[in-house]
Amino acid sequence: MPDTPPSVPDFTQWPSFPFEGDLRVKPLDEPVPFEPPRRGEADRECTACNAPDEAYIWVGERWRVRAMDRPTGLPMVLILESRSHLDLGDLPNLLAAELGVMTVRLERAIRSLDGVARVHVNRWGDGSAHLHLWFLARPYGRLQLRGTFLSLWDSILPPISEDRWRENLAMVAAWLAEFGGRPLAEPPRIQWQAPSSFSPASAVDAAEEPEEEPASVIEAADEIPESEAAQDVSDPSAGPSADDPAPEGGPEASEEQEETEGAATAGEAEGDEPRAARTREG
Repeated sequence: MPDTPPSVPDFTQWPSFPFEGDLRVKPLDEPVPFEPPRRGEADRECTACNAPDEAYIWVGERWRVRAMDRPTGLPMVLILESRSHLDLGDLPNLLAAELGVMTVRLERAIRSLDGVARVHVNRWGDGSAHLHLWFLARPYGRLQLRGTFLSLWDSILPPISEDRWRENLAMVAAWLAEFGGRPLAEPPRIQWQAPSSFSPASAVDAAEEPEEEPASVIEAADEIPESEAAQDVSDPSAGPSADDPAPEGGPEASEEQEETEGAATAGEAEGDEPRAARTREG
């Protein structure tokens, strides 16, 4: 006797649900005996541990903040990561307390941007064993984007302009730096040109630029491809990877940088608002 297909849930009729038309529920796969290791478990490399500070918009002694590699449909999508290779339930008391402070601080920074009504904070953790929290900005006035499906809308909406995206990144990084740490995002630079030099990019220049698929929360949500999961599923040993390496130093390290990092240590334990930041309560 064939199974009766489950009915489509009521949320498909919500105004915030981004799809319409005839929908059906996918069949549920059988559970696997062993879950595949996430990135940073067993013999899988940890992307966060291997990423240099230059890949982030702000870095502190124990926390780092990174963005997507290019603009998406939402005004801002950021990821808060711990420097140490720990998952949420593994945080010692100090980092657990700082996680709360950093979450509030980053939410305020994003909410201070023009055109942002609310900031959604999410943690999935199914793709990476390294703690990372997602911060998604909902555009002001876009009531259809409220609630559960904001991450889906990020893939559907047209990307914001790169200038606006870079300006938003620089403002958030500057806000966080008021409490310590180091801002690494800079606002877009104005390239002054004579009127006669304004011309569309040549065909050669266009050919040199590689085509890139649009990035989004869903595409970067650390899901393991099915082929990769099939290779790893036979190995039930999923232990934590080695400790992440110490932060790299460079020729620009100086006493001034050490003083800045010292300020970051003190700043990451405080919850005051920055001395000079533009705010708008939402």
